[in-house]
Amino acid sequence: MDPAELSLFSAPPMGEQERMVEAVLFASSEPVTLFDLQRRMPQGCDPAEALAHLRRRYEGRGVHLVQIGPAFAFRTAPDLGHLMLKETVETRKLSRAAIETLAIVAYHQPVTRAEIEEIRGVAVSRGTVDQLLELNWIRLGRRRMTPGRPVTFVVTETFLDHFGLESARDLPGLKELRAAGLLDSRPLPDMTAAPDEDDSAPSDQSDLFED
Repeated sequence: MDPAELSLFSAPPMGEQERMVEAVLFASSEPVTLFDLQRRMPQGCDPAEALAHLRRRYEGRGVHLVQIGPAFAFRTAPDLGHLMLKETVETRKLSRAAIETLAIVAYHQPVTRAEIEEIRGVAVSRGTVDQLLELNWIRLGRRRMTPGRPVTFVVTETFLDHFGLESARDLPGLKELRAAGLLDSRPLPDMTAAPDEDDSAPSDQSDLFED
């Protein structure tokens, strides 16, 4: 068989696949999904295995390979974050209304505007929701198949990335929010505990949402 034809059926060595994944992640300004890696890399490559090898190789280094939702990215090691302070801009402090709304979305997602208002006890202004949408910390979810088909809100991967979370199951507590300068010392409504597994919507209620 011609060597060129043979190369079509044999994937590069794992070491070379690691280099490919490393190059893509470093060059990308956004976290990269496994699907994106598979699409970019030659046929026969195993980006999932390459990611596992790469994550081990970067353990204890100045940057770590982390998972953010379904995507992957390099991030500064947590203990070296103080070295980046000169690179940061002034923290934009959210209003109390915005942080309450964000917390409700995070801990109760998917949630409608009416449900947010019911939990807060006051109406949610359009400006508050628009601010969170502009920051790309929340996004529109699926519509509920209930009267009026209200849209729902969920947190984004940008929100997870900001707090160093892999998923919404690892949501920050009040201490983390205050440490980030996004919350003052006043108490919030009772929503500081993430829902248990049993509190999530069961799969047989999927017909409540529109695809």
